[in-house]
Amino acid sequence: MTAHDEKLASFPAFFRVAGESVAIFGNGDEAYAKARLLSATQARIVAFADEPEPAYAGFLAGKGIIIIPDISTKHDLSGFRLVFAATGQEALDRVIVAAARAVRVPANAVDQPDFCDFFTPALVSRAPVAVAIGTEGAGPVLAQMIRMTVDRLLPASLGRLARLAVDYRGAVERHLPRGAARRSFWQNFFSGSVAEAVAEGDLDKARAETDRLLAADHVQPGRVALVGAGPGAEDLLTLRAHRLLMQADAIVYDALVPQTLVDMGRRDAERFPVGKRKGCHSKTQDEINRLLVRLGREGKRVVRLKSGDPLIYGRAAEEMDALRQADIAYEIVPGITSAFAAAADFDLPLTVRGVASSLIFTTGHDLEGDVLPDWASLAVSGATVAVYMGSTVAASVAARLIGIGVARETPVAVVENASRANRRLMHGTLKDLPDLASRTDLSGPVMVIIGEAVAGGRFTHSEPLGKTVDQTLNLETAP
Repeated sequence: MTAHDEKLASFPAFFRVAGESVAIFGNGDEAYAKARLLSATQARIVAFADEPEPAYAGFLAGKGIIIIPDISTKHDLSGFRLVFAATGQEALDRVIVAAARAVRVPANAVDQPDFCDFFTPALVSRAPVAVAIGTEGAGPVLAQMIRMTVDRLLPASLGRLARLAVDYRGAVERHLPRGAARRSFWQNFFSGSVAEAVAEGDLDKARAETDRLLAADHVQPGRVALVGAGPGAEDLLTLRAHRLLMQADAIVYDALVPQTLVDMGRRDAERFPVGKRKGCHSKTQDEINRLLVRLGREGKRVVRLKSGDPLIYGRAAEEMDALRQADIAYEIVPGITSAFAAAADFDLPLTVRGVASSLIFTTGHDLEGDVLPDWASLAVSGATVAVYMGSTVAASVAARLIGIGVARETPVAVVENASRANRRLMHGTLKDLPDLASRTDLSGPVMVIIGEAVAGGRFTHSEPLGKTVDQTLNLETAP
């Protein structure tokens, strides 16, 4: 699938039809369905129907809809806002669409996507709130299934709550400054005691609660959330992380965070790319710390979006220290770290009873000095080692581990872009690991997992890391 395939061919929008004329051509079920849909709006419906089926005729009469007993194309359509061609005759519907287009009126030919200037969505109405689900004509049944799901999620009182919000919009704009205070008011309005009162049908209480809320102090201090974006796959982002992104005034994100995740944030949130990728730091850590403090002091809700988990090689300690010194509130939102995602890609157990009971996270850089880290002895005894940023330190990691007694034939799994659609899996042994350093075809983040537990993974979709396949690995042949 190309990037072009993932873009919408039509732009979702709502037509204003209050007091406008909308034409429906046809006598049968297709025309009846469009009339039912439009009857939920304030449009002036005109039905061009010479022999409407009984149920449709009864509906038109019951709703007082204007009927013109002629479905020919001789009518002047220039006064209509929209035209629906639903005669059930493809050729006639196309002629009707052509006549509408000739006078620059958008038209829709039922079940003929190529002759539609717009599509009618599956609709969930809580007027004035409406949720429209469209598939660009590809799957009406799918749209209806989604509609039923959304319909169950939205309370029946939502429309009444929205109408009450309209009544108070002017007062809110007069009394509360634009920005955080106003957003705080509306968040409390739509999710607190006001909404509860409306749901109970007590509008007097709802208005009293709204007045109380309007008089309250909505000045809120800034707050920073250090959020783990996970390894990159959108559906591995936590629900809490998604909620905070949707509420954020500002999003500060690293280069390894996919743009698709950044785009899940609130549409009007400020966005600050801060780099922090190997060999490419657009901002120093001190600059990032100062940015977080500044945004927090401005009273903004900030999401500091980090790849993986913020507490694992995410420099979170320095950012937390800066926020504490500035007396700015913060919270930590865990994310799935890349080691877990890489292991999942391989169906690889990181611990195996009787084989590996310990798990080590490392960048490998602490193996480059003269003094070995404490965990090196654990690696000798069989602990699983997960090496972050593994391609650049692969040779030194392999050399030092072999030098302290880790077997050259110890299984190794390598994953580029763990969890993502473009992930790449490789397998081999410790002696093959130095080959990574010379690979020019690896541009994404690379995770290396070393240890006997790796042998329990599935290698049917991975490629050999070294020049030959290591025969000591327990390679599966079954899909």
